[in-house]
Amino acid sequence: MPVTVEDVRRLALTLPRTTEHLIRDRVKFRVKQIVYVSFSRDETLMGFAFPREQRAALVESEPDKFQLPSAGDMRYQWVVARMEALDLDEMTELVTDAWTMVVPKYVAREYFDGLP
Repeated sequence: MPVTVEDVRRLALTLPRTTEHLIRDRVKFRVKQIVYVSFSRDETLMGFAFPREQRAALVESEPDKFQLPSAGDMRYQWVVARMEALDLDEMTELVTDAWTMVVPKYVAREYFDGLP
């Protein structure tokens, strides 16, 4: 069963310092002013923070699941996933990894140290 925005919301709002915003009819999750997950208006695509130097390999490894961001977003550390192709475990890993890119290292460390 593919993941939904609600699935992502349940996870993202448990991550310290995350806030949710609706900007130009698009749901976005961010830490302060830095967006780490964003959805297309129709909620079929999820953009997320991802290391720029690794994104080509990710897209090439599963082109039916991942795509490069729009030309205007290529300057950012960003990749896009098709929501219908993600399962809950993979979404959890992608969103959590994206979050760790935008929070201070000590915040991520404290969060992971507190997990069972």
